[in-house]
Amino acid sequence: MAELSGFHDVLFPLKISFGATGGPRRRNEIVTLTSGREQRNARFAHSRRAYDVGTGLRSLEDLHELTEFYEARRGSLHAFRFRDPFDMKSCRPSDTVSAEDQTIGTGDGSTASFALAKTYGVGADAYRRPIGKPVAGSVRVAVDSVELAEGSQFTVDAASGTVTFLAGSVPGSGAVITAGFLFDVPVRFDGEELSISLAAF
Repeated sequence: MAELSGFHDVLFPLKISFGATGGPRRRNEIVTLTSGREQRNARFAHSRRAYDVGTGLRSLEDLHELTEFYEARRGSLHAFRFRDPFDMKSCRPSDTVSAEDQTIGTGDGSTASFALAKTYGVGADAYRRPIGKPVAGSVRVAVDSVELAEGSQFTVDAASGTVTFLAGSVPGSGAVITAGFLFDVPVRFDGEELSISLAAF
């Protein structure tokens, strides 16, 4: 499966996805110069992700569930949510999500909306990954280490990953805004045929 935006807002079966293999992909262009040195250019600003869910199939019921899901998406026509078994939290896999996991912005006294993001690495080499498909109800937000309440102080758009502060809760100038969350990856099936077999069962 390959990453893609624009999708049916449904989650791929968790018991199958948690047995999947895959992860991030980068597309870099490497040119060897006549001097022998290399010139390297990133083709994509953000990594894309690809998964093989075949390794998550354990029974005939799993095959049926996959087929049903594939047909409902019309094959590769419609994208959907996928829970990455290796990277689905704002924190490390063994940690519990907290409102201070990731810094998502700094207040200026007037800006009310901030996009969720997850940062990998530190310093100048760090990569900031936009998070566009947070799990509804999982987002925790804090301003200057004080956690706020979803619904009364902020809202979250689960389709875009945008946190919007409500009137009276807009962060002041210089306030550090942090968030913690679970998230999905938007993907589609990478093929026009679903080849299944009972040989493994």
